[in-house]
Amino acid sequence: MLAVLGATMVGVAVGFIAFADAVIRAAPPADPRADGIVVLTGGTARIDGAMALLAEGRAQRLLISGVNPSVSRDVIAGMVGDALRPQIDCCVDIDHARDTVENASSAGRWASDLAFSSLIVVTSGYHMPRSMAELESAMPGVRLIAFPVANPDLDLERWWRNPTAFSLLVREYGKYLAAEARLLLRPRTASAADAS
Repeated sequence: MLAVLGATMVGVAVGFIAFADAVIRAAPPADPRADGIVVLTGGTARIDGAMALLAEGRAQRLLISGVNPSVSRDVIAGMVGDALRPQIDCCVDIDHARDTVENASSAGRWASDLAFSSLIVVTSGYHMPRSMAELESAMPGVRLIAFPVANPDLDLERWWRNPTAFSLLVREYGKYLAAEARLLLRPRTASAADAS
């Protein structure tokens, strides 16, 4: 029993180091193109990155998912600058998902309603593994392109020396493992079964 527990702890630790390394090394693709863009909120760097992609014409529409209900389109326009107001008015949709699971569900409905078959996914690098797992489960037929952005206020390069970064990565790794376990153990839906 102790051997199994020890092996499990070693496996989790090795997995965490691999997770942290992947997060640090994650970089956005050079020339992403897709039908739509989905940004999972949680910092201005994420919205700025997604709006820049939309302004560059890399997709037709943008979904900002997870917006606080008190935040209006005008507030978002003020955050990104008036120069991008035309894109916000014509090509940006907003939803009020409360967590990553709801982000994925909302984005899946949005992509289906617009008949989009490819999406650029914008979120922080540390949040990307869990986001991609949830999104892939919610829309198995849609091609997803990860576009991680860095939080300028968070230094992950030496996470083992930074208590804030270390704590964030440990929490996110735990959430990622929990999401993977939940997705693995849940009953398969008809659409997911048909897509495989």
